[in-house]
This record gives sequence, C-alpha cells and structure tokens, in this order.
Amino acid sequence: MAIRQNTKMFALLKGLLFSYIITAFILLLLSFLMLKLDLSSAVISGGINFAYILSAFIGGFFVGKKMEQKKFLWGLVMGVFYFIVLMLVSLLMNRVTPLPMGSLLTVFIICGLSGMVGGMVG
Repeated sequence: MAIRQNTKMFALLKGLLFSYIITAFILLLLSFLMLKLDLSSAVISGGINFAYILSAFIGGFFVGKKMEQKKFLWGLVMGVFYFIVLMLVSLLMNRVTPLPMGSLLTVFIICGLSGMVGGMVG
C-alpha cells in the first residue's frame, strides 16, 4: 500500500514538474514576443491565462494517465497544487499578493478545472 501511495505522489510531482516546464516555455515565448512586437495588455493577459490553462491541463492529463481510478480527482489535485506552487513562488518573488482577490479566485478555478479536464481525458 505504501509503495502505491508513493507512486501516486511521484506521478503528481512529475506532473507538476512537467507543467512548470511548459509554463516556463510559454512565458519565455510570450516575453520574446513582447520584446519584438508591441503587444497589448489584453494579449499579454490572454497569453498568461493560456499558459495556466495549457500547463494545468497537460499536468492533469499526465497524472490521469498514471492513475487507475478517480482520474478527474487526481487531475483536480494536480491543478490545485499547480496553483498553490504558482502563488507561493509569486509571493516569495514579489512579497505582495500577486493578484487581486477576485483574479486570484479566477486563476484558482481555471487551474483546478483545467487539471480536472486533463485528468478526465488522460
């Protein structure tokens, strides 16, 4: 039983790592586009939301592939952990709340639902 739990946690951690690699790639691409093009704040905000959605979805998909049961729940857990780590890192870097409370809730829901859908598809 303990080995099975460790395998699930290991799959969750690998999914998180994979999600953050995807996030880094998308944000690097977005910053390059900002450097070369005159992007509006709406395009930048949309690109950041796209990074959240795609990363949490792919992480949830990866975790869903590894789990035998309750894939949607593991995908949701993946999305929530993705959000928590994202906000903790943001707080450590900025030392202030990264987003207003309404936006924080929106990003939490986006990450959770994206991870859950990825887990269901996986």
